[in-house]
Amino acid sequence: MSVSTDVRRRELADFLRSRRERITPDQVGLPTGSRRRTPGLRREEVAQLSAVGVTWYTWLEQARDIQVSAQVLDAVARTLMLDPGERAHLFVLAGVSDPVPSKDCPTVTPSVRAAMEQLEPLPACVMNGRYDILAYNRVYGRLVADLDALPPEDRNVMWLVFTDPAWREAVVDRDEVMRRCTAQFRAGMGEYLAEPVWTHLVKRLERASEEFREIWREHEVAPPSNRPKRFLNSRVGLLNMEHTSMWLRPRSGTRMVVYTPLDEETRIRLERLRELAVTEGELRERVPVTV
Repeated sequence: MSVSTDVRRRELADFLRSRRERITPDQVGLPTGSRRRTPGLRREEVAQLSAVGVTWYTWLEQARDIQVSAQVLDAVARTLMLDPGERAHLFVLAGVSDPVPSKDCPTVTPSVRAAMEQLEPLPACVMNGRYDILAYNRVYGRLVADLDALPPEDRNVMWLVFTDPAWREAVVDRDEVMRRCTAQFRAGMGEYLAEPVWTHLVKRLERASEEFREIWREHEVAPPSNRPKRFLNSRVGLLNMEHTSMWLRPRSGTRMVVYTPLDEETRIRLERLRELAVTEGELRERVPVTV
């Protein structure tokens, strides 16, 4: 074991112990009891709540040289109620990629968000090489359906095109789009074949979509392209657009994607979509919060 790996494992062990000791039994639905000499949870309780072996978890806190999977770390992170920063720290110390996309991205700076807002009524979003939609303006958020209503893990173009009923209905030439997106996704995945965050998405798609499984087995690859995009929006009608990618982090494939109208009718409809998005946003802010 290298010195750096040894130090990292010891840091991981200390971090897990400190997080375990701050969680009280009642926080996770366990009886408090009167004979507790260990602050917080016991190791066996963390193991039970995370559905992992007690010996395995004990070895983890002892900085043993053992293999750690992303799925097990995810379960432990949930049991220990780690916040986003602590969860990210846990995966870094374990040397494992987090398979669940984070809601926040350092690439999406306030200036990037401001630029997307200024581009309205043009739809604009920030996405990475896996097609995770990391941020978007109001018009893009209503391009098909309300993206705000979806959980972050579902805000992925591949997932939406293959599984979301509204997107499947709205994307014109869907069969062609599915094949092209899958081929581009596979090409982009070439250097990340062992990354859990990529393989997690593939496995999720394989479980959810027979169409994806069939296309994926063909092993087609394709480079990124700026072909016209057509969406049949349920409220404003057909939108004919082309898109431009502005790369924010070439290494990860993260870019800002901006859609521009190909005809005057689309321009008018995008203006209408922006008005609807603004109105809906104002109505949402006026809804009283009930406790």
